[in-house]
Amino acid sequence: MPRVVPDQRSKFENEEFFRKLSRECEIKYTGFRDRPHEERQARFQNACRDGRSEIVYLKAPMILNGVCVIWKGWIDLQRLDGMGCLEFDEERAQQEDALAQQAFEEARRRTREFEDRDRSHREEMEKLLGSRKEEPEKGMESSCSEMSERGEPQEDQR
Repeated sequence: MPRVVPDQRSKFENEEFFRKLSRECEIKYTGFRDRPHEERQARFQNACRDGRSEIVYLKAPMILNGVCVIWKGWIDLQRLDGMGCLEFDEERAQQEDALAQQAFEEARRRTREFEDRDRSHREEMEKLLGSRKEEPEKGMESSCSEMSERGEPQEDQR
């Protein structure tokens, strides 16, 4: 299943969701909402120091609703709010499109191989069933002739 939609740029430029988020807007850190503000600040700052998020200025590539984007913005470490926006990630979109195309081609190839194997199997089965239909008639004749050679009584063949 592809991770991206076929025409990412068009979706990014035309959908209201992306148009809103592509304009710079206010953001807030919402982790640990049940904790006091000071504890939330300390946890966020520790996460930045530990390398789990960048300090103050952030740049985060992601696939959002099937579109490759980069979120860019900043967060005030004291207030835990800031500004940010989404940008279309052209380079990653091309890479993901290439991966989706490869996956599609691989699926197409595997389907063709399966259909070829299925077709040859059906042909073999038809040949086998066709030869079995002929065998009982031949088998009946040969068993009757074998019985007469051995002098065994034969049923009346009409």
